[in-house]
Amino acid sequence: MVFGKSKDQLRWLEEQRSDYRPYEIIQQPRHAPEEYKPNQGEIDLGTTYKRDFNSYKIQPVAIVRPLERQQVKKGKLDTVPTYKDDYRAWDIQKSELYKPEQSYYPPTVKFGNSTTFQDNYVPWEIQPRQSFKPSSVVQRPTVPFNGDTSHHLDYAPYQLESKLARPKEVYKPTNQPFEDLTTHRCDFQGLVGATAKICRPAHTRVTQNAQFEGSTEFRDSFQPWEIPPPKVKKVQEYVPPTGSMQLHSTSHLDYVPYQAERVIPIRPISHRRNHHFPFQGKSTTKEDFPAWESCRQGLIKKQQQIPNPSGKFDGLSTFRSHYVPHELIPTESCKPINVPLQSSCPFDDVTMYSTEYAPKKQEICPASYASPPGYIFENTNSQGHKFFRKITPAVKAF
Repeated sequence: MVFGKSKDQLRWLEEQRSDYRPYEIIQQPRHAPEEYKPNQGEIDLGTTYKRDFNSYKIQPVAIVRPLERQQVKKGKLDTVPTYKDDYRAWDIQKSELYKPEQSYYPPTVKFGNSTTFQDNYVPWEIQPRQSFKPSSVVQRPTVPFNGDTSHHLDYAPYQLESKLARPKEVYKPTNQPFEDLTTHRCDFQGLVGATAKICRPAHTRVTQNAQFEGSTEFRDSFQPWEIPPPKVKKVQEYVPPTGSMQLHSTSHLDYVPYQAERVIPIRPISHRRNHHFPFQGKSTTKEDFPAWESCRQGLIKKQQQIPNPSGKFDGLSTFRSHYVPHELIPTESCKPINVPLQSSCPFDDVTMYSTEYAPKKQEICPASYASPPGYIFENTNSQGHKFFRKITPAVKAF
């Protein structure tokens, strides 16, 4: 085994490498689209819709208004409607109540009899109970405190025996060598076999006998130049001027305040002329680009092929005119006749249950007896449930 693969897998890999060899991939040529050239000539914008559906003159629809009704003269209307004439009010008598008459009348005299509670009950004077709570005042005893207890009096101290000190065992290593042989090493021993061949291709490295000089074109062309250090310019030492500083500026010395007047705003001279001629409103745009008369294109509707009906509507549909009523024939029922099947042969009522069933003797529940046979009464719990114990027969030893 080499690299975790068997001989069959290695042989299959060698066959795959010999059969499937890499080929040179050639890039497919791209299709160059042709340059678009528009067709010469005018486009015919005519359609079958414009050719078949011509426009027609449409007349305004006449407004259908109801006929003018004459106003009815105001006056009292002495008429009786059919509702009042057919449904007349009847004299309904009030029904009597079926409530029974009240035979009991409460007495008017005050009730003066006493009750058994009033006769037997004698009020007693309530006396406060005596408090058994100890007083909060601490009473100091005059006798000294006796701290003897039954434990102090009855307990007899015994002298404990000293424990035997067990000597500590010193670890002594064995002189025999350690047996590190396991069942795995005993049972699974290495088998002698030939080493598998390596399927890795031989690496052909191009080598030269000449020694590598380590020089390149970059190193030969671009050699290092000596760069002189930058010159440091010496800064002159600052020397403060002598004397006091004059804080007068040319503005303070030359400026003289004057009393200035407010400047009058300079506006352009109005070239407005008061002419009473009417405004012409002509321009080169209006003269060069006159407005053309344009008519809005009407709606193109389909010519009505079916003429509008004339005359009174009969209300007869094609279903009513073509429908012919037929007499209904009830379908025959395929349900069998509910008559019991009569046969001269005797009925065979033998079943597997009746042949294989073994009847058992019905036993009486022992709970139905006051004292069930074969049981001894033990006790009764708080809920009144009785407990019995089954009598076990004694087995005689031989």
